[in-house]
Amino acid sequence: MIKFGTSGWRGIIADDFTFDNVKIVTQAIANYLINDDKEYKKDKAVIIGYDTRFLSDKYANVSAEVLAGNKIKVLLCKRNTPTPVIAYDIVKNKLAGGINFTASHNPPEYNGIKFSPSWGGPALPETTQKIEKYCAQIKIGDVKIASLAEGLKSGIIKYYDPRPAYLKRIKELVNFKLLKKSNLKVVADILHGTGDDYLDTLLEAAGMRLKVLNKKRDPLFDGHSPEPCEANLKELKSIIKKESYKIGLSVDGDADRFGIVDSDGTFITPNQVIPILLYHLNKTRGWKGVVVRSVMTSHMIDKLAAKLGIEVAETPVGFKYIGDILTQRPKDFIIGGEESGGLTIRGHVPEKDGIIACLLMAEAVAMNKKSLSAILKDITKLTGPVVTARENFRLPKEAMEKFRQTLQKKAPEKIAGMKIQKVVTLDGYKFILDEDTWIGFRLSGTEPIVRLYAESTTASQLKKLVSAGEKFINGK
Repeated sequence: MIKFGTSGWRGIIADDFTFDNVKIVTQAIANYLINDDKEYKKDKAVIIGYDTRFLSDKYANVSAEVLAGNKIKVLLCKRNTPTPVIAYDIVKNKLAGGINFTASHNPPEYNGIKFSPSWGGPALPETTQKIEKYCAQIKIGDVKIASLAEGLKSGIIKYYDPRPAYLKRIKELVNFKLLKKSNLKVVADILHGTGDDYLDTLLEAAGMRLKVLNKKRDPLFDGHSPEPCEANLKELKSIIKKESYKIGLSVDGDADRFGIVDSDGTFITPNQVIPILLYHLNKTRGWKGVVVRSVMTSHMIDKLAAKLGIEVAETPVGFKYIGDILTQRPKDFIIGGEESGGLTIRGHVPEKDGIIACLLMAEAVAMNKKSLSAILKDITKLTGPVVTARENFRLPKEAMEKFRQTLQKKAPEKIAGMKIQKVVTLDGYKFILDEDTWIGFRLSGTEPIVRLYAESTTASQLKKLVSAGEKFINGK
């Protein structure tokens, strides 16, 4: 069965992620556009992109052939393309939608399809459920195909470059004049992904004294996931400390997630990046309105928002929900983000964008003339201390199902000796222990993993929470 998770359909290359299944999913998307999408018109095109993974470009070609076989116009990207670039092009040019072949930050053996409808954000559940139903009904013999050569000759398929328009838009949203004056010393790690010639090009245009790591395409990503987490940024951290860089910036395989390292080599978590940029955007742009966070993201955002007179909206996990709020409330949306490393801002795409996140963090350092840790200290004076943790526990299928049933049947009365005050079931299970302390559990939509989230005011209390959470997961 083909099932869409929090951000598209993903699978193991040559196992379930095959050319036949790509054809079936694309045919299902075509059926959805033609039969169910009220916004779809025959003169509107679908943009198709791909990342740097094994066979991604070939999958994109096959997908283009299926759309062409269904008489749907295709803009086929000339090179690997970040997910936020696809999103921007959909919105800017009022396209019918976009398909990007990427498994984002997942290990190299995975590939995936991200489908974005005409509003530019990741498809919402009501859309993906319809696509899944079509997938279940379609046999490979039902797929309509026009060859790539035929499609190019007829003009229904066109090679396309969305890069110039996206770069222009980022220069409008970020203060490049200020960045040029600052002459910051920056190191960027591309992690062999689609950020190549996007993140580094923009940093160069901003006059940064720049060092770039891991630009070259590598479908194996040096043997690990192309995720800009602390464990994967050891080279970046080492260079920052040895060569006195002011900030380290990184993006994941499809450049929709960010990784940030301070001048002393400290990894700045997404739970810290979002409040830093909320503080920065409010201070420099005077933006008021609503900040949006997913349910398992830090309440430091809430505490800061309360001090700034800003509303907070909480969503399920999945950037589609944050993007939906941006679409519904474009004028008062300030910033929206997730603890997993995605964010967007007012006036930008309803999709996470690691590239703009990196540039705005550089802007924050340049404008404040302080390290990120120093900016965080200023914020902590308003919010009080906040420490967070996220742990992943890989479980066998039987243990995953047992834990799922445990959560559904009855919540515990206490965790780490603290009484549960409130249970939030917006997405997963989040147990509020007091106004400063909570713990959450969520089963991954793409991998056999239970994610544990915890937050408190001290490292010792956080350690107790994580320990108690691990025991709960293991049924002890």
